[in-house]
Amino acid sequence: MKICFLALFNSMNELAYDILKEQGFSIISHIRKEWANLCKAYLLEVKWYQRGDTPSLNEFLRNAWITNTGPVLIMHAYFCITNPIKEEELECLKNYPSIIYSPSQILRLVNDLATSPDEIKKGDYLKSIQCYMHESGSCEENARNYIKNLIDQTWKKMNRDILRDRSFSKDFRRTTMNLARIAQCMYQHGDGFGIPDRETKDRILSLFFEPIPLS
Repeated sequence: MKICFLALFNSMNELAYDILKEQGFSIISHIRKEWANLCKAYLLEVKWYQRGDTPSLNEFLRNAWITNTGPVLIMHAYFCITNPIKEEELECLKNYPSIIYSPSQILRLVNDLATSPDEIKKGDYLKSIQCYMHESGSCEENARNYIKNLIDQTWKKMNRDILRDRSFSKDFRRTTMNLARIAQCMYQHGDGFGIPDRETKDRILSLFFEPIPLS
């Protein structure tokens, strides 16, 4: 884990240095903050796992929308596609507005909905479905329906908030929404990321390799 972290951390420091030379101010502290928050969130999940704790759904999601790396991905995307970078935008992003939170929440929920059974069998930590079942006493089917409803609500909130927000560039807003879109696509028929030899493989072949009929 240290090796992987250092490789990513050093790569992003190099990116920050390049932007620093071009635009004249430091973004390294923002990158470090995101990675620190991610590691803290991972450690909390480890503590829950070691103690055998099952948090409430809200408690779980307050942490898990970070552990899916959504905030890290979106923050890095901001630095890569935004020019010029503005200090007021960075200050806004530090507080995790809807443009970061909603796509990351969708990524977490659709991931849990698709991968939960297989990952639990492998000994992975509990997902949102199990937390809701434990908290409410619901069966798995009802819990899954509840999570699907949460996904729908988050989509509506994201569409409303991001489309109305003019604080960030159109390209960045589109990119954040694309995180939710690709998450929904990848986990639409199960774990399209961890088991990519089903619909995911067919879609990639269709998009990049199979010719489009012209007649």
